[in-house]
Amino acid sequence: MRRVFKISLAPALAAMALASLTVPMAADAQVRPGQTNRPGSSTGENADGSQQNQRARAPRIAPLRRNAAAGPCPYVKILYDAARYVELTGDRVSSANVGYTGEIEGLSSDCAYQGDDPITVHTRVLFNLGRGPQAEGEGRTYRYWIAVTERNKAVLAKEYFDLPVNFDGAQTATVTEEQVVVIPRADTTTSGDNFEILVGFDVTPQMAEFNRTGSRFRVNAGTAATPPAAQ
Repeated sequence: MRRVFKISLAPALAAMALASLTVPMAADAQVRPGQTNRPGSSTGENADGSQQNQRARAPRIAPLRRNAAAGPCPYVKILYDAARYVELTGDRVSSANVGYTGEIEGLSSDCAYQGDDPITVHTRVLFNLGRGPQAEGEGRTYRYWIAVTERNKAVLAKEYFDLPVNFDGAQTATVTEEQVVVIPRADTTTSGDNFEILVGFDVTPQMAEFNRTGSRFRVNAGTAATPPAAQ
């Protein structure tokens, strides 16, 4: 499934571009390894200076078409604490108690700006979603957010989005979402690397703590395995 939305954060940012705010971004350093995406940057290197092997596995999500930008693009990341969505029932963490699940599996982005134009960032997010044994019904409306921050400082704007999913009898579903984020610039010297764009599920504090500990279930957690053939 694929849905395309377009958003503009310009109204919220116009009055506070690069201003110091008092709203901290919790766990801003806890970004899932391998999910950081800074368009226009070079291939990553290991500690010994060697290039990482990018051919080891196929990309999870198709890259966006590259646009011309007068400077670096904002850092675009998945917030680790909100990268997964796991509903749990009962008083024990087990696959038998899993309801609906979700994981942000991939993220790609690109940006464009020239002169004193706003920074326009195109993002593409890949969601893998699932139904555990405690899931009720054929559908679930997940919720996720996109936040723009002044890099390593404060949240400038945050927008929430509903993600309705109908599993149609299946245990898993895949959804690709595309969003456009517009960031005003104070002047021509304000480049994209002054900002970060973070993506995550709208999770409860309990879900965030579950993610923070590194615990996880697959999106089809609790699905019964095919019984062995009778002897």
